[in-house]
Amino acid sequence: MKEDSCIFCKIANGEIPSATIYEDEQFRVILDLGPASKGHALILPKEHFADVCALPETWAAKVLPLGAKIGAAMKQALGCSGFNLVQNNGASAGQTVFHFHMHVIPRYDDGAKIVTWTPKNPSQEELAQIAETIKSAL
Repeated sequence: MKEDSCIFCKIANGEIPSATIYEDEQFRVILDLGPASKGHALILPKEHFADVCALPETWAAKVLPLGAKIGAAMKQALGCSGFNLVQNNGASAGQTVFHFHMHVIPRYDDGAKIVTWTPKNPSQEELAQIAETIKSAL
């Protein structure tokens, strides 16, 4: 199902023009208008799913292989040395459009650091407690 007010539904279904690099029955892959690096792309499902938690398993099973296919093509065509697959869920995680999408971000040896964090040093007891808390919600 599509959502009439969703910009990514409109782009994914061709109602709004985009620089499309791949399309099949379920997905459209476009170049991001605010790229983190040259060739930054978005994988958009043609149906509306708010985030990965709403994405059906049959659709989810196709996203990772598609990301790998796009990333491999970027390495060949753009000469990048690697790529990130990034998928944000919720505003606090950086999601700004609430239509599931995955970023495929080419990475270049001389490029800026894009996806980084400062590792913490939790104790084994803290890790065990957090693990039990999460397992209780599964």
